[in-house]
Amino acid sequence: MLPDRVVTPSLIEQPQVPASVQPANEVLPVAGEWVAPMKRRRFLTLASAAVSAGGLGGVVPPSLQAVAWAAGSDAPEKKEVKIGFIPLTDCASVVMASVLEIDKKYGVKIIPTKEASWASVRDKLVNGEIDFAHVLYGLIYGVQMGVGGAKKDMAALMSLNNNGQAISLSKKLADKGAVDGAGLAKLMAAEKREYTFAQTFPTGTHAMWLYYWLAAHGINPMKDAKVITVPPPQMVANMRVGNMDGFCVGEPWNHRAIADGIGVTAITSQDIWKDHPEKVLGTRLDFVKQNPNTARAVTAAILEASKWIDAGLSNKNKMADTIAQQAYVNTSRDVIIDRILGRYQNGMGKTWDDANHMKFFNDGAVNYPYLSDGMWFLTQHRRWGLLKEDPDYLAIAKQVNQTAIYKEAAAQVKVSLPKSDMRKSTMVDGVVWDGSNPKQYAGSFKVKTA
Repeated sequence: MLPDRVVTPSLIEQPQVPASVQPANEVLPVAGEWVAPMKRRRFLTLASAAVSAGGLGGVVPPSLQAVAWAAGSDAPEKKEVKIGFIPLTDCASVVMASVLEIDKKYGVKIIPTKEASWASVRDKLVNGEIDFAHVLYGLIYGVQMGVGGAKKDMAALMSLNNNGQAISLSKKLADKGAVDGAGLAKLMAAEKREYTFAQTFPTGTHAMWLYYWLAAHGINPMKDAKVITVPPPQMVANMRVGNMDGFCVGEPWNHRAIADGIGVTAITSQDIWKDHPEKVLGTRLDFVKQNPNTARAVTAAILEASKWIDAGLSNKNKMADTIAQQAYVNTSRDVIIDRILGRYQNGMGKTWDDANHMKFFNDGAVNYPYLSDGMWFLTQHRRWGLLKEDPDYLAIAKQVNQTAIYKEAAAQVKVSLPKSDMRKSTMVDGVVWDGSNPKQYAGSFKVKTA
């Protein structure tokens, strides 16, 4: 088990802040004197007028926009925050917001804290030991509904990444022809025994990707297999000693299984759902209500860090160098960087360039907390019997997903917004999800429990 520890910036080497994340147009003294006492309503009035005149950036200096949010009545209520994370590649935007000191620009100090498991993240988030977390989308909704832990009103502030997870099968299964879903179904039908698959948290994203993929190939995960929960950093070690036949987890652990010669990639998560939601910046709803300025500032800092990561190859290399360190993911940078750049191999000789690799920003398309994304996890919780009846899908998503705070943060970072709170996607089985009729959708699957 990994020890719980607080990783402060002083514990790691501080890379030089690239020019791309340096605050542009430093505030002149006169501007600083004007902004400090300015109330939010006054600033929003000016900002609105600026937008009407042809764009906020063209009238109000960028530094003035940021300082106005961080000063006076809009100053963060809590200026030092702990953000829990699990050692996975997609914790990068949280880590880089701290390491590059982007957080200071928004008046906060982010302290990333390394956690041992998603259950630990859940517990510490709910009881207030940490303020925010890099957390599974489905975990937040599970806690909201009282599934997989005590019920607590939760908040999802932004999506941290799309894509970049995978389902790995053991080399032993692959040697028998189980290299994809069809091959696995054929083997399970021919060789009857108990097959064990691992996910990382019962209501989480990895569980839902695993269940969806198995079901798409006629395998009911609740009846035809044994499903266990294993923390992400322990997946490879457990497969090595034969505790499981396959697992679904985030990178770099699928690539690590290939590098160690014990597993193969059967399918990537982006081939189950292109540009799927994955981790979110999560917290408690009461924390947001008590600290709205802090919530906005942290969202803005991580959004800017996300933008920085996706800005170019040199930034991605610096990110890989940073998060590979022992304080974070604790693995080789090569295991991280290949799949970040879309350079995939399946462990059986096949290589390909995947345009739908893990993305942190993608011109802003990644980060909006779509209501339909949150609703989808509720439909799957209902499908697999984790929810015993249909909830008010839309009302819950509106309560959990903090679209108003995200929009304020996006305005600070100059990130465009989508036209709708809903989006349309086609899954690996050809089924379309658009959020329009969640109850019907949840009940429409042939393979299900509920």
